[in-house]
Amino acid sequence: MPRRALITGITGQDGSYLAEFLLAKRYEVFGMVRRSSSEKVDRIQHIRDRITLVQGDLHDQSSLISCLKSVRPEEIYNLASQSFVPTSWNQPILTGDITGLGVTRMLEAVRSVAPQARFYQASSSEMFGQVRAMPQNETTPFYPRSPYGVAKTYGHFITVNYRESYRLFACSGILFNHESPRRGLEFVTRKVSYEVARVKLGLTKELRLGNLEAKRDWGYAGDYVKAMWMMLQQPRPSDYVVATGESHSVKELVQIAFAHVGLDWQRFVKVDRQFTRPAEVDMLVGDASKARRELGWSPTVRFPELVKMMVEADLALFH
Repeated sequence: MPRRALITGITGQDGSYLAEFLLAKRYEVFGMVRRSSSEKVDRIQHIRDRITLVQGDLHDQSSLISCLKSVRPEEIYNLASQSFVPTSWNQPILTGDITGLGVTRMLEAVRSVAPQARFYQASSSEMFGQVRAMPQNETTPFYPRSPYGVAKTYGHFITVNYRESYRLFACSGILFNHESPRRGLEFVTRKVSYEVARVKLGLTKELRLGNLEAKRDWGYAGDYVKAMWMMLQQPRPSDYVVATGESHSVKELVQIAFAHVGLDWQRFVKVDRQFTRPAEVDMLVGDASKARRELGWSPTVRFPELVKMMVEADLALFH
């Protein structure tokens, strides 16, 4: 019998890569989606006939219980959230409700309906925020600097509490930034790759960005979903940082992207203060040595390769 996995947030970047990965492992894959007037399934369209979508909403406890009763999953990957940091400033209460309390609703449903299931919570490097140590690992204190980071911190610690209080197999992956051609256009990496493609093709003449000096640890989403699965295969549940251990600035991202299409970035990039955060996170870099040691995980795609992959994919959109 194939193992059954439920992915919340299956229509997102990570959900689509994880669904592909689990299908390759011969899982029966279920994806939880909210009821909406238009299904946004473009990232999973190519595997739509191989997965089963079920309705559920992190706002609604009873829908989560119904979802788990119908699917009976052995593994649950909770990837759904309001995940864009700038939006969390405009919609802080919604972000707290979905990204924070939504985890509690899910865990309560697991506890009452599927206590034997293995649960993965998508935690975030944004929990570190104004960092207290370099690089950041599983014991580095959190100091989130956005409503999103605060909500993710709540989701992280409630997962720890349910693991320790109810003996659930519940893990959190503290994933640093991970990108791909499937990244939403609102995220800076995809914004850069998409606009560089448009500049190259003569469709626009400038790219407006905020803080060019902000540094992040950027990896490839396809690598990171493998770590999620590896966590749920361990004999005991634990939390893991997933990162490359390299930090790169937005300016480096821009330089590599423009150089790939043979252009000088300085001719096209304009700094615009509307794209800066109210409270900036200046630098994040992760120490994934625990994941390397215990899971046997390591990233396969380097930063320059990732940027070029994204630019090529966006150039292809216009052909």
